[in-house]
Amino acid sequence: MSEQKAVEGVIEGAEPGAEGVTERVSEEREQAAGAAVGAEAEVGVGVGVGQEPVPSAARAARVSRPLRGALRWAAALAVFAVFGASTAYGVTRLERTDVPGLATVPDGRWDYPQLVRPPLPEGRPAPFASSNKATAHYADLRALVLPAPRGATADKTLAVSHGWVRTGTFLDEYPLKDDRELLGGVFRDRGLRHIAARGWTTPDGTRTRIYLLQFDTGLVAGEVQQEEFAGYDRAPRTLRGAPSTELDGQFPDSWQLPNVTHYAYDEPRPYGAEQVRQAYLLAGDVIGLVVQSRKGGAHALPFQQTVALQAELLG
Repeated sequence: MSEQKAVEGVIEGAEPGAEGVTERVSEEREQAAGAAVGAEAEVGVGVGVGQEPVPSAARAARVSRPLRGALRWAAALAVFAVFGASTAYGVTRLERTDVPGLATVPDGRWDYPQLVRPPLPEGRPAPFASSNKATAHYADLRALVLPAPRGATADKTLAVSHGWVRTGTFLDEYPLKDDRELLGGVFRDRGLRHIAARGWTTPDGTRTRIYLLQFDTGLVAGEVQQEEFAGYDRAPRTLRGAPSTELDGQFPDSWQLPNVTHYAYDEPRPYGAEQVRQAYLLAGDVIGLVVQSRKGGAHALPFQQTVALQAELLG
């Protein structure tokens, strides 16, 4: 025993030589192997003879730290996923005016249905195609009249089942007998084919009437428009309820379409029981008249909107 202690004391106090290095390397390998075996032991693998398992506290510290971090990240991602999904669902369930940044302040425009042009007969060109020398509208003219906005009540005098109105119904818009007789003669001489019309009243009391007059060619319609319905600073013919008119300077020039010409007029103050706004349209072989009137004043924006949409259908 004394000799063994003496040998151990000499080894502990000696400088590390080649043999000491070898022994240390062996010890480090044994420690590493023991750590690996300890990890295997935790999952049910046995520990070999002469190998010490890693202490349970060390194993818990080594394994639980990455695991806790992973669990935290997973929990955070789950929370964000649930929050994001609920937020997206909530936005889709909200009305547009309820979503901040997407709210649309009502500006007085009417809620018109989606506009759809009627189909052309087979082999017939569009009104302003290069092959259409007469600039004629071959689609059903009744389907080219602007539909009423949502919530409006149809005008029974114009809501006929077949969609056409008599020439006299259109002429009744003009209070002067001379105008009615003159225009009646012009329509006969220039070959007016037919008149399509529609009218309605919106909840605010605004009455709208739209007439589309179709002639044989765009040349004839253009001549009638210039001679009878176009005025530089006022309407050439007086409509019922509007003894005087002036050019509507508020109508946006940007709403002028390439193939449709409009002439918009307003009734200046002081006006009578109703203010009357009117606009004549020329689109190929069709002359259009849009009339809006309202007690206390006809608003400019829905009138401009109605004229622009009717022009779009004809263009």
